[in-house]
Amino acid sequence: MSLIGWLKGNRLVDVTAQDPLPVQQQGAITTRTADTLLVVTTTVTDTTNRDLRGSTDIETRTLFNCGQYRRIVWFYFRTGDATTTYRVLARVIDENGMPMGTGWQQLVSGTLPGGANTWGRIDIPIDIEGFYDQYRIEVWRTSGEDYILRSKLIGVL
Repeated sequence: MSLIGWLKGNRLVDVTAQDPLPVQQQGAITTRTADTLLVVTTTVTDTTNRDLRGSTDIETRTLFNCGQYRRIVWFYFRTGDATTTYRVLARVIDENGMPMGTGWQQLVSGTLPGGANTWGRIDIPIDIEGFYDQYRIEVWRTSGEDYILRSKLIGVL
């Protein structure tokens, strides 16, 4: 005997495998998907303000057309153990494709986790949803020797 029942027509029916509880969908079913935005190899040096693509022009974006993504996930593999600083900057653009203001908003900065031959992951932004149009991701070592950093950035809808 089922402890749960429902009204089928004009009679009360127990919930069973043959008579499951009816469910009506309210609204659209959403599925989260992701897109690969960038796969890049970077030589990490002591040059500050160098982004993952190697640009030192502070107005150059690393990623663009990202407004639909609530989060960017940065996967990386580092071959060296040099202490490395990273900085993630973001901004939105206007209807003409131009930045809405000067400069960038800094989302996060810190020391890149991991040592030689280790994998890492950083969620951007960390504690809020993103929806920024452009990102700039900078890395530079503050000690040790130059090394190779392989990165894959994924946009999560």
